[in-house]
Amino acid sequence: MDLLEALRTRRMTRAFSPEPVDASVLDSLLDDARRAPSAGNTQGTEFLVLDTPELVETYWGITLPEDSRSSFPWPNLLQAPVLCIPLVDPTAYVERYGEPDKARTGLGESTESWEVPYWYIDGGMVVENLLLLVHAQSLGALFFGLFANERPVLDHFGVPSDLRALGTVAIGHPAAAQRKSSSQHRPHKPLEQLLHRGEYAGSHRNSDPD
Repeated sequence: MDLLEALRTRRMTRAFSPEPVDASVLDSLLDDARRAPSAGNTQGTEFLVLDTPELVETYWGITLPEDSRSSFPWPNLLQAPVLCIPLVDPTAYVERYGEPDKARTGLGESTESWEVPYWYIDGGMVVENLLLLVHAQSLGALFFGLFANERPVLDHFGVPSDLRALGTVAIGHPAAAQRKSSSQHRPHKPLEQLLHRGEYAGSHRNSDPD
């Protein structure tokens, strides 16, 4: 599968079979996914991988307790054999930009110095790489948020308090039947609605309120 095909055909997978993912394949996917642009070549994205039934069930036990699963609309998501939590390290960026070749930026003082927190941007590019690579291997993946469960999950698995989780990527073999998200019914916006050459014009954003 070439890159253009992967971009155009990738979809989120919400139902998995319990068939395991080969560990060497998974490691190769993660190794390639991390080869994304990185501000200052900081390389501040890490992975917490849960790839045994016990670890996966522990995760779901924290984020989706048994008594709430009967109403969960995606029950076969829980069969995904791998849960990968991409982690970003804001402190690594502050330290990197405090080094002599970057100190003039002033970004090495604290995380508050960053108007745009590039650790999230870099981490997002790693996640997109991972989603495309998984699809190119004829596997399925779903990225979803941790939200209020972020710290309980990270604390349980011993992740240092200065690291942040971008969310979770479920990885596995897609089940034959997929229930689509309602969001998939939203049409793609035409390029001309999103493309602004020379000036920002022709958008409802610039219209006067009623």
